[in-house]
Amino acid sequence: MTKKEAIRIFEEKKVRTAWDDETEEWYFSVIDVVDILTDSSNPRRYWSDLKSKLAKEGSQLYAKIVQLKMLSSDGKMRLTDVMTTEQMFRLIQSIPSPKAEPFKLWMAQTAKERLDEMQDPELTIRRSMMEYKALGYSDNWINQRLKSIEIRKELTDEWKRCGLEEGTQFATLTDIIYQTWADKTTKEYKRFKGLKKENLRDNMTNKELVLNMLAELSTKEISETNNPESFNDHIDVARRGGSIARDARIKLEEETGQAVISPLNVKEVLRLEQNKDKSNKER
Repeated sequence: MTKKEAIRIFEEKKVRTAWDDETEEWYFSVIDVVDILTDSSNPRRYWSDLKSKLAKEGSQLYAKIVQLKMLSSDGKMRLTDVMTTEQMFRLIQSIPSPKAEPFKLWMAQTAKERLDEMQDPELTIRRSMMEYKALGYSDNWINQRLKSIEIRKELTDEWKRCGLEEGTQFATLTDIIYQTWADKTTKEYKRFKGLKKENLRDNMTNKELVLNMLAELSTKEISETNNPESFNDHIDVARRGGSIARDARIKLEEETGQAVISPLNVKEVLRLEQNKDKSNKER
C-alpha cells in the first residue's frame, strides 16, 4: 500500500486516516471513530468487545479488518485497526449513537474532498487552512505553515528523485537538518516543547517555522546543484542546508538577545494570544 497519513477533524476531535494511492481509498482508525461515536471512557475496550461480538456472529466485516501503523498517543508508530469508508459505514450501524448520521455525512464529504483535490490540488490548501482555523491558529501562522508544507514537499520530491526511500532515510536526514540548525533532533525538539503525538511543525513559532523552511529549502537547492549519489552525500547536503539556517538563527539571537528555539507549544501560544486579546479589549 502506498499511503499518505493525515489527521482529519470532526467536531474538534482528531481522526487518524490514511489515503491509499493505489486503491484510492481512505482508511479510518477504528478506535478514533469509536471514541467519537460512543464518548466511551475506554474506547479500546468498547471496540474489543464489539469486535468479539462481530467475530462470534461470523461477520464479513470482522474478516476484512486490516491494520496500519499510525501515530499513537505515546508518539510512536503502532499498528491499529482501520477500515475503508464502506466498511466504516457498516460498522457505524452496529454502534447506537446520536452522532452516527452526522459522522457518516462527514466521512462521505471527506471521500469527496479527496477526489476533488486530486483534480484540483489548490483545494488541499483551502482544506488545510480551514482545519488549522478550526483549531484556533492565527491567519499569520497558517500562512507560514502552508508555505512550510510546500517547501517540505519540494524537499521530499527531491529526495525521491535521487532514489531515497520514505521512512528511515527521510527521517534520518530530517533529524540531521534539525540537529544542525536547532541543536536538537526531532525527539529532543518535541520533548523540549512537551509534545508526544503532536506534529512538531504544528507547534513551531513563526520564527522557528521560517528558519526550518530556510534549512529545508537550502538542502533542496544544494541537492539539485550537487546531485548527491550516496546516502552519505545526502547527509553532507543536509548538514550544509541546516548550517545556513543555523547561521541565520545565531545572527538573529545576537541581534535580539532572545533565543529562537522556544519551549512553547501551540496550546501555550494560543493561550497567550487569547490572554493578550482579552487584555487589549479590557483597556
